[in-house]
Amino acid sequence: MVEKTLVIHNPTGIHARPAAILVNKAQAFVSKITLEKDGRKVDAKSILGVMAMAVNQGSTVTIRAEGSDEERAVAELTVFLEQLQY
Repeated sequence: MVEKTLVIHNPTGIHARPAAILVNKAQAFVSKITLEKDGRKVDAKSILGVMAMAVNQGSTVTIRAEGSDEERAVAELTVFLEQLQY
């Protein structure tokens, strides 16, 4: 299992559009991927789960992946969330 914790700097957080992109990116991996905020974990491949997390600017989230491509999954999703600017 690989995990990475980061702070969301995007002024609008993870709203509908970036949530959809995040889910599409997560679905490209074989690994089980979860997103955690404030102790609540959701499947990062579920748009409803990601949207329900209500991730705002300044929120701390943890991306966790377990599977054959876990390292690449966490690395790519981390880059996406760190560069999120819309």
